[in-house]
Amino acid sequence: MTRRDEGSAVVEFVLVSTLVVFVVLALFQLAFALLVRNTLVAAATEGARFGAFQGSTPDDATTHTRRLIAMTLPGSYADDVTSGYERVDGVDTVVVDVTAALPLIAWWGPQQTIHARGHAVVEQP
Repeated sequence: MTRRDEGSAVVEFVLVSTLVVFVVLALFQLAFALLVRNTLVAAATEGARFGAFQGSTPDDATTHTRRLIAMTLPGSYADDVTSGYERVDGVDTVVVDVTAALPLIAWWGPQQTIHARGHAVVEQP
């Protein structure tokens, strides 16, 4: 090893480890975003099914969706849940819409909006 190479391993380690840390953090953020999105979509869909049961109303769908979201994510994700009836191709359906903030850095940081929608065919007596 020549005198000019001394200390280069330390510099290489710092540069490579910094890159590896950023890649790992990006993967965690992607996993977090997918968790939030999949949870909201599943809750909206399940809430719509609950509201489509015979004897249920869209208000029941909203309440059920909020309960499902609150079981997995912080309660603020369940703040903007709406539901109602919609006619699709001549069929009555219950629609549940969920709009929530998706932070760009885990639970904190600047936020983007994510939207999830669930449909279910209304049961006929």
